[in-house]
Amino acid sequence: MELILDQLAGRVRAAADAGRSLRIRGGGSKDFYGEQLQGELLETSELAGIVSYEPTELVVTARAGTPLADLEAMLAEHHQCLPFEPPHFAGGATVGGVVATGLSGPARASVGSVRDYVLGLTMINGRGEVLTFGGQVMKNVAGYDVSRLVAGSLGTLGLIAEVSLKVLPVAPAEATLKFEMSQADALRRLNDWGGKPLALNASCWLDENGVPTLYLRLRGAVAAVQAACQSLGGERQTSGNVAAEWAALRDQRLPWFTERGARDLWRLSVPQTAPVLDLPDAPLVEWHGGERWVRAQRADAARLRQAALRAGGHATLFCRAPDSAPVAGRFAPLAAPLDRIHRELKREFDPAGIFNRGRMYADF
Repeated sequence: MELILDQLAGRVRAAADAGRSLRIRGGGSKDFYGEQLQGELLETSELAGIVSYEPTELVVTARAGTPLADLEAMLAEHHQCLPFEPPHFAGGATVGGVVATGLSGPARASVGSVRDYVLGLTMINGRGEVLTFGGQVMKNVAGYDVSRLVAGSLGTLGLIAEVSLKVLPVAPAEATLKFEMSQADALRRLNDWGGKPLALNASCWLDENGVPTLYLRLRGAVAAVQAACQSLGGERQTSGNVAAEWAALRDQRLPWFTERGARDLWRLSVPQTAPVLDLPDAPLVEWHGGERWVRAQRADAARLRQAALRAGGHATLFCRAPDSAPVAGRFAPLAAPLDRIHRELKREFDPAGIFNRGRMYADF
């Protein structure tokens, strides 16, 4: 491991001296996300393997290039999991990519995001220095929590080499309920349920061939799930495909995503209490109302950003339409104070600006 880190650090120093940009890549499952990729490829495939795993301590440490599927399989053997359900997308997802993109799955609104489970990490900064932050327990931070800062930074601050993550036991009981109801009714009911002691874990509202449908997943103690099923009503889903369908939602393999044709896929992050938004098409709503996926033409960009802004959130062009031309400005512009903080952090970690140049913002 030390030899590989030394070699990678040497490449980073050489790139910084020459002013060459480096494009960090794990399994490539999220290459579509963010601005157009550029720079010399720097792969993390050699940084693979589980460093340590303590099931009784609920912590695992893995190298950045470790396949996500391998980590999840090992956790499953001990009836444990990554509760935030990181997406795999097309396959090949790695642990480093999970942290760098900061993307979470259907359960995010109930259990927290990726950064909530990052305990510590080792990274190489833009000076070619190997740095370690955090540790393997929750109460290990004195000062600024850099390990969680890196989560969602899209590799712009440095090369993640190793990560320690908190894991949790698999819930003893689970159930999925189906309701036919409008988007407005679904948002109202989700808000109402969210204020009650129910075992809510994930939700998905969409228009299924003209039928507005809400799916609600419950997870927790057996008694809690049974009580919630009885009090909420709905149609309990008993098909053996239920788990696969939630995984398909996580990885955007549902027909709603795959059959969008020549339309871009937008992600609107808004308060859960936001009402039905003025959108060009009925969205797919997750996170109890906090995440709304929209299929839209490129010309609808301004309308979507305004709708999200009015609701108190922001909009991201998550995935371009197949074979469409690249477009700049996929992330919502930052307010001046946040923009300054982003740039100062970038200069501190990567003074030569070599890591994933332009991945988050075109001039960043």
